[in-house]
Formats: sequence, structure tokens, C-alpha cells
Amino acid sequence: MEYARIMTRYLCAPDSFKESLTAMQAAEAMARGIENADRDAEIRCLPMADGGEGTVCALVDATGGTMHAVPVHDPLGRLIEGRFGVLADGATAVVETAEASGLARLSAEERNPLIASSYGTGELLLAAARLGVRRIIVGLGGSATNDAGAGLLQSLGVRLLDANGDELGRGGAALADVSVIDITTMDSAIGNVSIIAACDVTNPLTGPTGASAVFGPQKGAGADDVVTLDAALAHFARLIESRFGVDVSDVPGAGAAGGIGAALKGFFGAEFRSGVDIVIEQSGLDEAVRWADVVFTGEGAIDAQTGFGKAPAGVAGAAKRYGKPVVAVAGCVGVGIDGLHGLGIDAVFGIAPGASSLNDLLADAAANVTRTTEQIVRVMRMK
Repeated sequence: MEYARIMTRYLCAPDSFKESLTAMQAAEAMARGIENADRDAEIRCLPMADGGEGTVCALVDATGGTMHAVPVHDPLGRLIEGRFGVLADGATAVVETAEASGLARLSAEERNPLIASSYGTGELLLAAARLGVRRIIVGLGGSATNDAGAGLLQSLGVRLLDANGDELGRGGAALADVSVIDITTMDSAIGNVSIIAACDVTNPLTGPTGASAVFGPQKGAGADDVVTLDAALAHFARLIESRFGVDVSDVPGAGAAGGIGAALKGFFGAEFRSGVDIVIEQSGLDEAVRWADVVFTGEGAIDAQTGFGKAPAGVAGAAKRYGKPVVAVAGCVGVGIDGLHGLGIDAVFGIAPGASSLNDLLADAAANVTRTTEQIVRVMRMK
């Protein structure tokens, strides 16, 4: 079989494959497959993310930035190592709420949003601010908390006091007792940065579509807990409005990350933006797409939900503006992918070689991405 040089410039711009590959590892696996099929290929790897887990790593890799590790506290107050990134410009830091305050930090038995705190996320913010950056991108998602960012605020020096003047305990339930918000002791470093909230949900802080009702159960909240938490967050929102004149209860996205979005908006006037749009902007995706002849993207699972703010859809949108074909590969291909074609994803391929256990698929993800990408490119180059 002869192969024609149909396309020579390939852009590999996937999101991470959860629990198996970072976005850069996935891109590099794609690149190996392309090289196997087209020795003359020009290839660029540009890791992507959508604002959730993996955003820090993807942006640092894409821009040639640096990672920083600092001691922080997990949702239950245990000391751990947390990481954040600083982009190549030296002026922009990236923090994920999932890093210090995420569900992945707890076992299933430990999940309890009544007491889980976002304190560690605030420690990451403060560490980044003290480096002298001008802006911090905060990826909202994957948190184990439902405390409206109260713990985050406490770690920054904000004093939350009850009616007796005592410091408030940590966790969402404690907010029912807050009476005083004292920001005079807040660390001055945080006042020197602007905050951008990377958020792809529009849930308000409270109510039937709020943080407690929608996300509380997955964090361990029972029906009674949801009622308790929603009332506590509503009380905190009223106090914020009284103190600062900002109504955070109905702000779209305020309910993200257990209400951390509300704290970022109410205390720091954070700008809410789509996570994938931020990554596209910071990574230089548009320029890379213009350069490429064909674009590869992907993530662990692709289905109808991919069209709602996920990285492959963002990549496809950019490629579509320049008339570039897009091929997506995924660990799992679900229902509803036909709707993705209109968004610019021309074809979707699963990487599973056949009947395999989940553990085997996770362990072999890189090899499966490489093999699948190679076969796609071989077809592209056939006469």
C-alpha cells in the first residue's frame, strides 16, 4: 500500500484522560502514533483543559511555566503537599480547588460537607499571591466542600465570628452561626491580585439548583444535611450582602465548588469565565490551529456532554473557525456523539482494543492512544 502526503502538520491538543494520562502525556502519545505513520510529520503538542482537574498542569505545560509545591491542609485539616502553577509570563498563577480541597483527597467514608473546609485552597491562593503575580486563575470544580469558601477566607486572614465573638469552626454547617465578618486582618498580598474564576456551571449559591442541593449529595450529604447546608449558606450570603452590598446568592456560578464561587465574587469581585475559553486564550490555541493541517483532540470519555464546555469542543470550535479537520480519540465513547459533528469534531474514535478490565485500560492508555492515532493517520494518507 502506498501512502500519500495528504497532511504534514498535526496539532495534538487533548484534555487529560482521567486517572491515566495528563493532557501532555496524552498529546505525546498521539504524537508517537503520528510519527509511526508519517515520518515526515510536523507535530505540535498543546495540552488542554476545561477549568477542572488538570488545568494547572495543562497551562503550565502549554506555556512553559513552573510548578510550585507548598504545605496546605486537606478538607479535614490534615497537612498535605499542594501544588499550583505560574505561567511563563510570571504574572499569572493557576490554582485548582480540587488540589487541596478535592473529593480525591478523601475516602468515600470521610466525605462530609458539614465539616469539610476549603482552607487549603486559600493557602494555595495566598502562596501564589505572595510570589507577586498580578492575577490568579482559580479552577472551580471537584471540591469536597460546601462551605461557600469560608475556609478559604479564613486561611487568608478573614475572621468569621459567632455571636460570642469566637472564631467560627470549619465546614459548611458552621456558617449558620456566623455573625461578624472582619476583613481588617486579611493578608494584604491577596489585595494585589485580580481573580478569574474558571467556571463552567451556572448554579447559584442556594436554592433547588444551588451548591447544597445539586452537588452536596455527591460529597456525602444526606437529605437532612442538604437542608442544613442550604440554610447555612443562605445565612452567610445575607451577611455578605449586608457587609459588602453584594448579593451572591443568585450569581450564576456562585454555587461552583461548594460555593467557593460566591466567596470569590463577594470578597474579591472575581470575574467568571468559561474554563475552556481561558485555557484556549492562555495556551495560544488559535495560533496553533492556524498552523496545523489537522487537529487531534480527545479525553477520557466523549459523549453528548462533551459539547457543553468540555475541552474537545473548545478545540473543535477554534479549528472550525479556520476550516481545519478535527479528530477526537477517547478512552470511552458514549451516546450522543452525532451532535458533536456540528460543533466541529469530524470523527470520534475509541481507543479500547477489545474486552478489557478497567485497570488494564487505564494502565495501557498511552499505548492505546498511540495505536489508535497511528491507524487514523495511516487511513488519512492512503491513496
